[in-house]
Amino acid sequence: MATPQSDMRIMAELQRGQALLTQTLHTLNVQRDALRVRGVALPSTVVGHLNALQDEFERLETLIVEEQTELGQLRALAQMSAAITTSLDIDTVLKEAMDIIITLTKAERGYIVLYDAASQSFEVRIQREDALLSGAARGASPSISTTILQEVISTGQPLLVDNAYKDERLAGGASIANFALRSVLCVPLTYRDQVIGVVYVDNRMQAGVFTQRELTMLTAFSSTAAVAIANAMYYAEIQALLNDILQVKELMSSIFASISSGVIATDAHNHVTTFNRAAADMLHVDEARVLQQPLTNALPHLTTAIQDDLAAVRQTGQPVQHEGLIDVPGRGEVVISLSINPLYDSVGQPQGVALVLDDLTEEREREAQLSTIKTYLPPEMVDNIQAISSLALGGESREVTCMFVEVRGLHTLKDSHPREVLALLNEYFALATEAINGAGGIIDKYMGTEIMALFNTQLNPQPDHAARAVKAALTMRERFVAWYRDHQIDPQPHYYRIGMHTGVATLGNVGNILRRDFTAIGDTINLAKRVEENTPYGAILLTAATHAQIQAAPQSVSVRFEPRGSLKAKGRAEATPIYEVYRA
Repeated sequence: MATPQSDMRIMAELQRGQALLTQTLHTLNVQRDALRVRGVALPSTVVGHLNALQDEFERLETLIVEEQTELGQLRALAQMSAAITTSLDIDTVLKEAMDIIITLTKAERGYIVLYDAASQSFEVRIQREDALLSGAARGASPSISTTILQEVISTGQPLLVDNAYKDERLAGGASIANFALRSVLCVPLTYRDQVIGVVYVDNRMQAGVFTQRELTMLTAFSSTAAVAIANAMYYAEIQALLNDILQVKELMSSIFASISSGVIATDAHNHVTTFNRAAADMLHVDEARVLQQPLTNALPHLTTAIQDDLAAVRQTGQPVQHEGLIDVPGRGEVVISLSINPLYDSVGQPQGVALVLDDLTEEREREAQLSTIKTYLPPEMVDNIQAISSLALGGESREVTCMFVEVRGLHTLKDSHPREVLALLNEYFALATEAINGAGGIIDKYMGTEIMALFNTQLNPQPDHAARAVKAALTMRERFVAWYRDHQIDPQPHYYRIGMHTGVATLGNVGNILRRDFTAIGDTINLAKRVEENTPYGAILLTAATHAQIQAAPQSVSVRFEPRGSLKAKGRAEATPIYEVYRA
């Protein structure tokens, strides 16, 4: 194998032989003239052979120079291939490739141009120009022939032009004339049968600068360079994708850390991969202790409670909602609402589960407290406590129907023990309360053996409030009668009496900032009470105002009325007509 040292020795020997031959020819020429004077002539073939030998020396010298040049190019090509294939930074790869191309081809200018097939656009990524020769300042827009670029891109074949002016393939290209191109060599960068760019070198001063040797060398180089460039581009894309994934992961981590719901995710092997702060606080567990651990080992108190649900999600692929009590170490019993959802990869294969937890302990405790409060206060008042609190202490006026009910007179219980009296009254109150609530009324208060109920307050606006009050009264009567029958008694008269009146009352909060009560006051309330006090036991009486309101509105209950004279209430100048109401 030839080496630079052996090439140098051969060249030195050739040069010595050539020098010796030149000296011999000179001596022979001198001697030939001297012999010619003496009438002696040298054989004619001697000089011819010596001249031929000198021509052969020159040919050998030219061959050796060319071989040394080609060998140097091949060595440079090998070094360049090794260099660019070890880097994954595309800019580094392109710069190193361009430096080697200029060195090997001795071009005036060189460019590496990338091609985007989707947009059919070119991008000059790397350029090398000799500013003195090109007459252009460095950094200026490259003076490159798009005609040549398009020719190589479209054909996928290299292009070697000895004289661009006279090349028929480039006839009509305005850029050829404008850029005064002489020698041009353009080779495609092909990767997996796709042209991803070109290597372009030219010389605007001399024709025939590039030969088949440069074409062969640059074609070989472009094959390696295309792979290196494609790898670097893929690496850049992968890096960008990884950066995007990391950003998304950081964003998801921030989201998981900030949301109030606990989030736990597992992989296909049931190992915990995600465990946010809310889940750690909720389950009283250190995040670092459970990550990458089997779910059953990391959270045995949770998985024991939801083992069947986890199995169902994995088997059916359907989400499961679960709510129940779990015993959390350090917290005690906790009410957890849990959503278990399957996780899939991009091809639809199951890859674990995601658990979303919400701590309902405080909410359930509040609901229990509200349920207890509703046994002492009207349910509508509790549900609309914010609306009530916004009312001024002075209240506001509106039309209401007020009903007073005496469920059983104390005179009918005089022989009973106080404890028995209270138990009996509670049974009557329960029947009356159900009837009032069922008709949409609000119980304002319990007073001994009586109930005060309101219809059409701010909490239960009702255009048919009078009819609702009558419906509640009739339902109450029927339930009292059923209760008598169940207890095998037949009171004569019945124990209850009910009176009502419709009119304008003032409704609002009374009391102070420490203790308030929502109620209604005014002449309407007083008259309703007077009606109830003057109602015979076992009867339901109402005023003409209530009667008129029912008559004016569409009938929601089938009833009949019987006039019962007039009531002269204290403080009122005129008597009030009274009606008794029955089921029709």
